[in-house]
Formats: sequence, structure tokens, C-alpha cells
Amino acid sequence: MTAGSGTETAPFTPRPGAAPLHRMVLSQTGLEIRMVLRNGEQLLLTVFIPVLVLVLFSSIEFMNLGNRDRRVDFLVPGVLALAVISTSFTGLAIGTGFERRYGALKRLGASPLPRWGLLSAKLLAVMAIEALQVLLLCGVASAMGWSPHGAWYAVAVLLLAGTTAFASLGLLMAGTLRAEATLAGANLVYLFFLVTGGIAVPLSRFPGRVRSVLEALPAGALSNGLREVLRDGSSLPWGPVGVLAAWAAVAGLLAARTFKWE
Repeated sequence: MTAGSGTETAPFTPRPGAAPLHRMVLSQTGLEIRMVLRNGEQLLLTVFIPVLVLVLFSSIEFMNLGNRDRRVDFLVPGVLALAVISTSFTGLAIGTGFERRYGALKRLGASPLPRWGLLSAKLLAVMAIEALQVLLLCGVASAMGWSPHGAWYAVAVLLLAGTTAFASLGLLMAGTLRAEATLAGANLVYLFFLVTGGIAVPLSRFPGRVRSVLEALPAGALSNGLREVLRDGSSLPWGPVGVLAAWAAVAGLLAARTFKWE
């Protein structure tokens, strides 16, 4: 109570209103990361399968790729591409699809966090998980004798372009299909890219016309671009970057126009 005024000032005056936007986005990003790390199926998809592909295919001479070190040099860029696909496409599509089915997206859409802020949080969470994947895979590969070449900024540009392209495709699928269809479709596309994306099988093994088509797909562009940098020591390959940017632009525009929140 103030002296002589007869009025009382509460020490904890309520201050209704939304938190600052950046704080809401970061809070939602942390929640998205924790949800992935607590999900056993997501961890299997994002961590164990890429590591398993790297270790298994590097140890078994399933095709003539030269000696063990050369197989590792070939496989690491593809496995990094697989990690991007598993997190920014398959995991994001399935998770978002079921959030949409259970009404979680509708409720979040009614919160003070704007919808673009929610999508930004999902993308930031994907990038954070991918950073952990890259560190883990590079550590495992280094223990197997892998020696990278090229500039890391070129790798970062390719990973960012690939993440944007695959995240746009994942949100396009999750925002237009039923959750069950998204689950089946995302896993089928994941397996398709694993076989035909230059990840474990060189694209040079495919016929010429088929190879041209596969190189124009985002998985082929990302794996080939990473291979040009990490194995061959090339500078930033603008061809693969352009392919990924085109996929990101088209899929992102379609996702923005067709995404359904409920």
C-alpha cells in the first residue's frame, strides 16, 4: 500500500497478451525436436537406417565400387542425402499428416502463434535434427576411413536446398492427403529414392534416358551434388542446386495453396 494514498499496488499485476513472436517460434521448435527424439519410429527412420546403410553397404561388396575406402567415399554423400530425405520429407510428412488428422494443427492454428510461425518452427526443428544426423554420420564415416574433400560451405548450401525441397514436398503431401495415405506414400517414396536416388546404387548403372530423369529428381540431384563436392572436390555444383531450388519453389507454392489445416 502506498503511503497516504489508500490504494494498494499488486506486486504481480497480470499482463495479458502473446509472448514475442521469436520466443513462440523457438518454444515450438523445441517442442518439435523433443517430439521427434521421443518417437522410436522417428529415431529408427532418421538415425538408425542411414547409419545402417552406411555401415552395411560399406562392408559388403554388393557391386564393384573399388576397395573399401572408395565404397565409403561413394556412400557417404548418398547417406547424407538419405538423412535429409528421412527427416525433412518422410518424418515431416507423416508427423504433420497425423497432427492434421487428430486436430492438433487446427488447435495450434487458433493459438497466438501464426501459421507461418508454426511451419517455420517445423523447418527449424528439421534443420536441428539434420545437424545432429550430419555430425553422427560424419563421425561414423571418419572412423571407417572416410576423407572428405571440397568446401563445407558448398555442402551446407546443398543440404539447405535439399531440406527446403523435401520439406516442401512433405508438407504438400501432408496437407492434401489423408494421414494413412501420407504414411504409405511417404514410405514408398522413401524406398524409391533409396534405390533410384544415387544413394546406394550409382545412377550410371541405369540406362541413359532413365538416368536423365533420375538426375532431375531431388534425390538424384542432392546425392550427385554432395558427391561432386565431398568425393571429387568440386566447387558448388550449380546444376544440382538449380534442380533442388526448382523443386522447392514448385512444391512450396503448391503446398501454400493446397495445404488444409483440418
